[in-house]
Amino acid sequence: MIVKILLIASVLVVAWWLLRGPGRGGRLAATRLAGLFLAGGAVVAILAPNAVTRVANFVGVGRGADLVLYVLVVVFTFVCLGQYQQFRRLEEKLARLTRAHALLEHEVEGRHDSAVGRDR
Repeated sequence: MIVKILLIASVLVVAWWLLRGPGRGGRLAATRLAGLFLAGGAVVAILAPNAVTRVANFVGVGRGADLVLYVLVVVFTFVCLGQYQQFRRLEEKLARLTRAHALLEHEVEGRHDSAVGRDR
């Protein structure tokens, strides 16, 4: 019974964090709803593991634990793809900023060099 309480508490903390986290543009309502749906499913799976087995049998999977594993693999894959896309966007943004900084730095040095040349 203690492990169920700890598991449910941790799922609720994650769901709270998902809802209460900083409102970044990447956090769409659909992402939050999917997270809450998974959190609700996790609480049901913790409280009634036999229900998960019945759902698994209904969709053609032998055991509830297998169904949970399959769902987690799919969710993990989506998370990895999302993180990869975000990493690529940040990489592109960093490259643009680095180029802009280099051009500005070159322009400032050019002005400095021409100002020093006039003083001589």
